[in-house]
Amino acid sequence: MANLLLVEDDATFSELLQGFLQKKGHSVDTSSKVKNAVKMLEQKEYNLLLLDYRLPDGTGLDVLNAAKTNGMQIPGIIMTSFNDVRTAVRAMRFGALDYITKPVNPDELLMAVNEALGKKNHNNESTNEPIPADFIEGDSYASVQLHNYIKLVAPTDMSVIIQGESGTGKEYAAKSIHRQSKRANMPFISIDCGSLSKHLAGSELFGHTKGAFTGAVMDKKGRFEAANGGTLFLDEIGNLDYEVQVQLLRVLQERVVQPIGSNKLIKVDVRIIAATNDDLYNSVSKGEFREDLYHRLNEFKIEVPALRNRDKDIEVFIEHFINQSNRELDRNVKKVAPDVKELLLNYDWPGNLRELKNVIKRMVLLTTGETALKESLPSEMFLSVKQSLRPNTSDIKAVNEANEKELITQTLLKVKYNKSQAAKLLNIDRKTLYYKMEKYQIDG
Repeated sequence: MANLLLVEDDATFSELLQGFLQKKGHSVDTSSKVKNAVKMLEQKEYNLLLLDYRLPDGTGLDVLNAAKTNGMQIPGIIMTSFNDVRTAVRAMRFGALDYITKPVNPDELLMAVNEALGKKNHNNESTNEPIPADFIEGDSYASVQLHNYIKLVAPTDMSVIIQGESGTGKEYAAKSIHRQSKRANMPFISIDCGSLSKHLAGSELFGHTKGAFTGAVMDKKGRFEAANGGTLFLDEIGNLDYEVQVQLLRVLQERVVQPIGSNKLIKVDVRIIAATNDDLYNSVSKGEFREDLYHRLNEFKIEVPALRNRDKDIEVFIEHFINQSNRELDRNVKKVAPDVKELLLNYDWPGNLRELKNVIKRMVLLTTGETALKESLPSEMFLSVKQSLRPNTSDIKAVNEANEKELITQTLLKVKYNKSQAAKLLNIDRKTLYYKMEKYQIDG
């Protein structure tokens, strides 16, 4: 049995989810506000957070950030409307493990919860297994170039920066480099820098001794020491606190770590692979990332392409994920209906491979026969594709409406869906705002 914290402001929906998950053997506490949820985190230990994105006094990310600040590494799943998928994808940069779209299908929710609870500790993962037999690289020019770069840099000891959007498979690229390197039989340790609070980062990276600080009840080996001889993967390194960047640079230069509370220096031989959603050089220009650390890490840079730039690969990945989901869910989906295939090929996939995998898995889960029909996909995906195909640059009305919808959406996000405040900023009355939200199908 796992302890879950469900933060959802829709009382009826919250009660339904609580009852469903309790019947599946979990203990579920509920909250409708960020403030109350944060208090509950201080009073009880939870294994998983289920978070509505929009809440009366903030967002689900505020709960995740509070847990992170207090040193709690609790996985979180964001629940959001389909129209907020891009927001949910961005949320994963701040510690969300996954997201599911509303209306929530019970089987899909249970699958996501079980996967989250069953995952090994992402921050202490050692992988020495060979590349899976069902691994596919893709046939597009971007894919071929990516894997040529991986094969080129893998045998060296160069530090690598892997850059790409959320969900493109940056960690997979890092593992591929490790598996094809001379360090393949040594540990591969990954750590999510976005989940590290300023106060705990030193302990996680470099270790500590018993009694070094409150709560240090025993000696702890840091990730550098755990990865000795192998590879250390620093995911979302752009989120690392500036002071921790200084400590990291010193370790990379001197090749020794000093656990907190210890006078002992420990030699380490570790290859560094770092990943980022953003262009770190821009962060350097803004003074958010140390230039000397950037150059130390950037001995070789690899760009992982977005799925929308890998058109030739999408059908290959669809087939791959269907076969994978069939095995995991004991289904027998052999093909997709023509309208479903058209949708999958025309959708822009803001969440990239991660989103494609989740959508295909949901599709297979909801398909009882051999052919996946459009009922197994969110209806909003069809609407999204229609809207993306509709705008014509010569159609002034369509362009203006698209711009107006974007402005309203961004304003609502800015004010956390306070309609009065949004209407004031947009210089329209509330009635007009509600009309336009309904017209453009903007949830709120």
